[in-house]
Amino acid sequence: MPNQHWMTIVGLEVHAELMTHSKMFSACPVVDSVEAAPNTAVDPLSLGMPGTLPVVNQQAVAYGTMVGLALGCEIPPMNQFARKSYFYPDLPKGYQISQYDRPLAVNGYLDIDVTPATGDSYTKRIRVRRAHLEEDTGKLTHLGDGSSLVDYNRAGVPLLEIVSEPEIRSAEEAEAYARKLRAILQYLGVNHGDMSKGVLRFEANVSVMHTDDTEFRTRTEIKNLNSIRSMFRAIQVEAERQIALYEKGETVKQATLGWDEHKGRVIIQRYKERADEYRYFPEPDLPILEMSPEYVASVRATLPELPDAKRQRFMGSFGLNAYDARVLVMEQVVAAYYEQVIAAGADPKLAANWILTNLFALMNKSGVDRETVGESNVPAGNLAALIKLVMSGDINTPTAVKVLGMMWETGDAPGVIVEREGLAQVSDTGALNAVVAEIVAANPDLVQKYLAGNDKLLQALFGQAMKALKGQGNPQTLRELLLQAIEAQRPTD
Repeated sequence: MPNQHWMTIVGLEVHAELMTHSKMFSACPVVDSVEAAPNTAVDPLSLGMPGTLPVVNQQAVAYGTMVGLALGCEIPPMNQFARKSYFYPDLPKGYQISQYDRPLAVNGYLDIDVTPATGDSYTKRIRVRRAHLEEDTGKLTHLGDGSSLVDYNRAGVPLLEIVSEPEIRSAEEAEAYARKLRAILQYLGVNHGDMSKGVLRFEANVSVMHTDDTEFRTRTEIKNLNSIRSMFRAIQVEAERQIALYEKGETVKQATLGWDEHKGRVIIQRYKERADEYRYFPEPDLPILEMSPEYVASVRATLPELPDAKRQRFMGSFGLNAYDARVLVMEQVVAAYYEQVIAAGADPKLAANWILTNLFALMNKSGVDRETVGESNVPAGNLAALIKLVMSGDINTPTAVKVLGMMWETGDAPGVIVEREGLAQVSDTGALNAVVAEIVAANPDLVQKYLAGNDKLLQALFGQAMKALKGQGNPQTLRELLLQAIEAQRPTD
C-alpha cells in the first residue's frame, strides 16, 4: 500500500463448482459450460417450470462436507436450504436455492504462506466463517448491440460458497489464500480449478482503515473475478480508489463492482442492497439435513493427503527445504509428477531442483501451464532417466540441461538423444590429459600468473579445456588433471 496510514481489509467469497455428475437438485447432467452447446443440459427444474420439485444431490453434500473438514470447520448437526429471492435473467425461478442461517460448515481456517513484494515471507491463519451449498445460475453473454443471450446449462450446478472472515490485509495475502484454497479443492477431487471455465470464481469485499480508525469502514464487493491475477489487481485498484476518495473528504458508498481487465479499473454496477432485500426464507420443498457424527466420521475417513501434510512429508522424507516443498505441493499434478520421478529412481533433492528450475523454465518459456506437466514431452520416467545419467557421470549437468531442451522439443528419451548427438561425458583420463596438455602449452603466460598467485586464472584455463571438449568433459576429473599439469610447470628450487 503506497500510503502507510491506510490498511486494506479484505474478505473473500469463493464459489466452487462441485464435480458431481448431476445438478444440485435434479438428475440433469452437468456438462462443460464452455464446450457444450448452449441450453442442451437443461430440465424442467433448471428452467423453473411450475410443479417441479427439488431433490438434494447427496454427492454434493458429501463433497461440501469434505471441504469443510479439510478447512478445520465444525459440521453442525443440522443444516437447511433457503430461498434467496431476486429477479435476473439468469435465474429462471426468480429465486436461488442456497443456505442462509444454517450452513453446512462453520468456524474453519486456512493457513497461508505469504511472499510480499517487499519484506520477509510469513505465515498467517485466516479464519473461514462458513461454507454453504447452493445452486449456480445461468450464464449471460452481453452483445455489442445492447442485447444479451442466456445459457441455462450452468443453472442448477452444485456450488459451494466459502466465506472468509475479513482478516486478509493485502492483495498478496488474498492471492496466497486463493491459491491455497484452490489447491485443497483439487487435492480433494471436488473441483478441478480451471478458472478459465468459471468453475472457481472469487468475490472480494474490500474496505480500508486509517490508523486512527477503531472500526471497519464501508465496504464494496467486486463480483465474478475469474482469475487470481484479476483478483489481485482488482483489490489493489479498489483499495487505492477508496483511499483517494477519503483523502479528498468524500465517502465510499456500499456498492457492487465489476472489474475491467483491459482497462485495469473497477466499474460500479449497482449500489448494494441489504441482505434482507433478498427475502431469505426456509426452502419449503426440501427437508432439513441431519449430519450425524457417524456420517461426518465416514466422510472424514475419505480425506486424502492434503497440501500441508504432503509438504511436511516432502521435507521429512526427502530432505527438501520449506520453499521447494511448498512450491511442489501447490499444484496436485506437480506433486504427483515429482513423486513419480522419485519412484523411477531419481535422487529426491536433484529431482526437485530439476523440476523447479529447469523444467519449469522450459514450461514458462513455452507458455505452458504447470498443471499439464504430466502430459508434456518430458514424462516422469524420462526426467528420472536424465537425472540418473547425471548421477552416474554419463553426462555432466550443462549437457543434461541441453538434453532436457531436446527432450522438451522432441519427446525422445534422454539416452536416445545422448547417443544420437554424441553427448556422452568424456571421463577417460587419456583423452582429458591430451586436451589439458594442449591448453597448458598454449597458455604459458596464464599458467605462470596462476602459479604466481592469481587463482582466478584457473577458471579461464578450465573453460578453455571444457570448450575444447565441447562441454562434455567430466568437470571434477578435468579440474584435477588441469591442476596437476599446471603444478608440474612450477619451478623447483
